Amino acid sequence: MTTDAPDRSTPPDALPVARVRSRRRWTVYLVWLVPLVAAVVAGYLVYSWLHEYGPTITIMFGDATGLKPGQSELRYRGVAVGEVSAVGLTRDLAHVEVSVRVRRDVAGIAREGSVFWIVRPEVGLETVRGLATVITGPYIEVFPGSGQPKTNFVGVESASPALGLRGLHVIVSTSQLSSIRPRAAVYYRGIQVGMVSGTTLSRDSMSAHVHLLIEPRYTRLVRLGSQFWGASGVDVTLSLFKGLEINVDSLRSLVAGGIAFATPNAEGLPAKDGTVFLLNDKPQKEWLAWAPKISLPAGE
Repeated sequence: MTTDAPDRSTPPDALPVARVRSRRRWTVYLVWLVPLVAAVVAGYLVYSWLHEYGPTITIMFGDATGLKPGQSELRYRGVAVGEVSAVGLTRDLAHVEVSVRVRRDVAGIAREGSVFWIVRPEVGLETVRGLATVITGPYIEVFPGSGQPKTNFVGVESASPALGLRGLHVIVSTSQLSSIRPRAAVYYRGIQVGMVSGTTLSRDSMSAHVHLLIEPRYTRLVRLGSQFWGASGVDVTLSLFKGLEINVDSLRSLVAGGIAFATPNAEGLPAKDGTVFLLNDKPQKEWLAWAPKISLPAGE
């Protein structure tokens, strides 16, 4: 019978040796992981920025006070569609060039015929606009055109009140403009049926032209025989028997001015865009007595 001999190569009192694993390798990995994650996040942000913004357009203004790169917005119907990226002077120092990054999904607003203007606080006797810009700062408003895509534009001082509105555009001519201003009301039988969209001089500078926009529902009221006069809001009459009579129509027409008109009959030819009428100082009594029956389309 044989027995296994003890292994004399291993000392009987030898203890197992613990293996210590170094964590230095993991520390090195963590040191490189932080900047790698930061680079990935930065790349994603750059990609998102490039994907969100499309073309950069340039708009020239006479004054760009208040516009700040990275803060001032380009808006359409109250929605931010771009951001001012740079503001600088032209080479001849005559204008200001404003660079705007337009969002890719609305890049179609930059077209031939687009109108750009700066919205600032405006407080007047007859109107108050843009008060929110006192806190947020001025911004650029745009009304898109319908032409070919374009990147260079010339901004306007202020937009026409009739911009984007439909209706009948007619002109009344007068030798003296007096108190009539843009946005003043146009009345028919005391009802507002339109507004003054702008004022200009005639080509020969002999008269002042007042541009009117008549709302679509009321375009049938304007005929070739219609008579227009200034509705200043105050009518002063002095007679021997009645003495002094003062008639005040409305505070709005007193401050901003206004225009009224009357039409003799419904058989007259309807006025077309660009028709020029004479603006009278006061209405004649027979004009006020005109009462043609002119049907209007249904409205609210």
